Amino acid sequence: MDKLKLYIIGFLTLIIAIAGGIIYKWGFWMLVRVVLSLGFLGLTLMLGFFLVLTLYAESWKYAVYLLVPTALSAYATYLSITWQKLKIVGGIIVLFILGLAFGIWYISEPDLGLIDRFKSPEKLEREGNYKAAARKYEKKGNYLKAAEMYEKLGWMESAAWAYEKAEKYEKAAEIYEQLYEKEKDTYYLKEAHEYWKKAGNMERAAKALERYAEEEPWFWEDVAKLYEELGNEEKAKEAWQKALEYYMKEAQEEGVFWEDVGNIARKLGNEELTKEAYRKFLEYCLKEAEEDPMWWKHVAEAYEYLGEKEKAQEARQKYEEYRKKIMQTNEETWTGPKEEKKE
Repeated sequence: MDKLKLYIIGFLTLIIAIAGGIIYKWGFWMLVRVVLSLGFLGLTLMLGFFLVLTLYAESWKYAVYLLVPTALSAYATYLSITWQKLKIVGGIIVLFILGLAFGIWYISEPDLGLIDRFKSPEKLEREGNYKAAARKYEKKGNYLKAAEMYEKLGWMESAAWAYEKAEKYEKAAEIYEQLYEKEKDTYYLKEAHEYWKKAGNMERAAKALERYAEEEPWFWEDVAKLYEELGNEEKAKEAWQKALEYYMKEAQEEGVFWEDVGNIARKLGNEELTKEAYRKFLEYCLKEAEEDPMWWKHVAEAYEYLGEKEKAQEARQKYEEYRKKIMQTNEETWTGPKEEKKE
């Protein structure tokens, strides 16, 4: 058993012992008196703190709201301590319970006015109160109608969310495409792509992703693969060519991308560029291996690409020797339990 559980059990045992002692010494009603007094005192202090805070912030509206319950709680504290007018104490308790229930009910629909809460979503819609109607339709689980309300309000992202909940993915995708046309934010194209996929319309998904890749070019490879899945070889080839152009630029700055250049060039049948890219990738890996022997693994891959199997095997051997050395070092320096070490 951990310390926290022991502390909790010890605390509960102490509380029960104190309660038992009060009952034994002064009777059950003394325990009730103590509990009520301490309970109302704590509530008064809490409400008083927030009252002072609102007054300091010059939030007069909320200060007025807090003034009445704070005064009632303070009065109930006095009556409980002096043990008089218990009916009033009971009335205050009931009042606080009702107030708490009302607060929970009110918070459950924070965007609705008090009168609107008692109206049906259909009536709110007829009245042109689309915001309240949308919230009501959501609560009833009618997300399709909620989406319609959001569209009338011009809250298109909320409409897309509601269409998604209603499993009308194509409508959500269309909205995101419209939002892109308006805002020119590529995030919306990515979302459109995802929702077209959910709707099962892979052609539209590919087109949305293609538009996305025009501004975020590292996605051209994904576009190419998607068109390959659709069997559209012409569009796939165009996308692979654009992916190649992107990786060529990246490889000029960071040599590790020469591997991607080589892979794509091979896919496009450009053997000359393929060999050149793999050679440059090999040069990059050999340079990195001088600083970090872990790169011998990639050196082996580069030699494999170039068809130099013997050199690939030599590089792989160097990588294995390095890996064994690291494992041996870890075993020698391990200070934990043997069971964990074996794992």
